[in-house]
Amino acid sequence: MGLVNPHDIARPFLQEVKAAVAELPPIHLVGFLATDRPDAASYSNYAARGCAKVGIGYEVRRVPAAGLSRAIYQANVDPEVHGVLVYYPIFGGARDRSLQNELDHEKDVEGLHGFWTQRLYHDVRYADRERTKKAILPCTPLGVVKALAALGVYHLDREPRSQLEGVTVTVFNRSEVVGRPLAALLAHDGALVHSFDIDGVVRYARDGEVPAQITRADALAESQVVISAVPDPGFELIRPDELRAGAVCVNVSYVPNFADGVVEAAGQLLNRVGPITVAMLLRNTLRLYRNFHA
Repeated sequence: MGLVNPHDIARPFLQEVKAAVAELPPIHLVGFLATDRPDAASYSNYAARGCAKVGIGYEVRRVPAAGLSRAIYQANVDPEVHGVLVYYPIFGGARDRSLQNELDHEKDVEGLHGFWTQRLYHDVRYADRERTKKAILPCTPLGVVKALAALGVYHLDREPRSQLEGVTVTVFNRSEVVGRPLAALLAHDGALVHSFDIDGVVRYARDGEVPAQITRADALAESQVVISAVPDPGFELIRPDELRAGAVCVNVSYVPNFADGVVEAAGQLLNRVGPITVAMLLRNTLRLYRNFHA
């Protein structure tokens, strides 16, 4: 029981990537900063430090928002660039989605291109018909999945797609970047997921997603896992008395989503996932290199 150190979860992945990178020609990751948002600059700095730890070359390119499409094209056709990371949001909405699809999916380290999201939502785990190239998944949702495995939530002795059978999860946030893909990934592995956001509740299971009527109180009371990724300081914090005994809790947001006392009440509390997200970014970069550029 207690507070979980995210670096302990990230460390084995960093070691694995570092060992693999040492045996390969130089790998070059480019990050595009086209926004003044402090969180984008912070993520870029974390990515730079992570790359330095494992031996991946990282270059941040600052470009005006209006020039980002052209910059993405140039990176797409540059054989010396093996991975590309764009720090969103830029414009927001449909225009950002268009930019995500302009990036060559073979260089998309965050798995946001439609090539990858289609595979995610249809539970296709490979990039090719021969099943030799594993698919790329978005970094933060993948990091949460790996964290849950490290915390013993996954039954790793079972066959894939059944390792979360019997596990109920509540997720607060259904964004296209974090909450929705995370709910889908957990459901693909056998979990029953209650997904809450401002538009209501959606139930995710292996047979798909459907609107649901369950209350927050009932969902939390039955959930062995609670994940919250709400970036709003006004979010009603999740209280210890709402949780099922021994629940595993994960805070993905940069603001607290769990009230004081949860660390004592929960089975385990992972209060931040940033180091694990960066580890997945580096892992994805290595995977893209092996899949398409080696």
